Amino acid sequence: MLNPNVETFLCCDAPYEEAKIVLYGAPFDSTTSYRPGTRFGSRAIRSESYGLESYSPYQDRDLLDCAVFDSGDLELSFGRPEDALAGIEERAATIFSDGKLPFLLGGEHLVTLGAVRAAVRQFPGLHILHFDAHADLRDDYLGAKLSHACVLRRCWELVGDGRIHQFGIRSGDREEFRWGKNHVNTRKFDLHGLKETLEELECQPVYFTLDLDVLDPSVFPGTGTPEPGGVDFDTLREAVTLVCSKACIVGCDVNELSPSYDQSGASTAVACKIVREMLLALTK
Repeated sequence: MLNPNVETFLCCDAPYEEAKIVLYGAPFDSTTSYRPGTRFGSRAIRSESYGLESYSPYQDRDLLDCAVFDSGDLELSFGRPEDALAGIEERAATIFSDGKLPFLLGGEHLVTLGAVRAAVRQFPGLHILHFDAHADLRDDYLGAKLSHACVLRRCWELVGDGRIHQFGIRSGDREEFRWGKNHVNTRKFDLHGLKETLEELECQPVYFTLDLDVLDPSVFPGTGTPEPGGVDFDTLREAVTLVCSKACIVGCDVNELSPSYDQSGASTAVACKIVREMLLALTK
């Protein structure tokens, strides 16, 4: 059983025994390839969530009516990615073993690998649904196998061919795209085809990983590797609501908010609202 956190995401303070969903933070960014700072993302999301209403007019639902427990941020080793991943995996495994859905707040995108390691043990037929600007399919980045630029390649080693479904991808090196054609399902540039993919995945266990840089930098500048040409807020909001209400989601994460690169706070507000909409859709 996990202990309550002092500061929680908006209204996510249900008793652990009653909760269906458990939030946990992974403040880690040691393999960031461009601008660091995502280690502060989960803390910012919690703190700024109180600028939102708990009620969503989009879904006509209220977080006050949902049983969500926020277990707080993990203490992770900044200099040892494998140790950090082990800590994330252990927390996710605890949540799974208690029959609850783990919802991870990053952090850089590498943190997803720890959660997926736990998920694939619990659900051997796991599929991964991936929203991102970047393919993240490199076999290594400057010789490092554990990097946010390689996270989906490491996940592929766990789930195999045809079980990773990518949307919004608009950046990657040539070899990533060539390799990906034979191993993963990639929709470039936008989220078109999502409904068809969800129909194909009906009743299959799905881990949903959302890199917020799938958004256009005009909407979401507060990230470490901004990539022009992304989707707008309403497109992403509608998509994550669809995913979380229609797919058999067994675990999920939201990552790559780097709040210091948007002093207006708008990027953090976007992240908070996306998390709220996901939580509400997951608890339907």
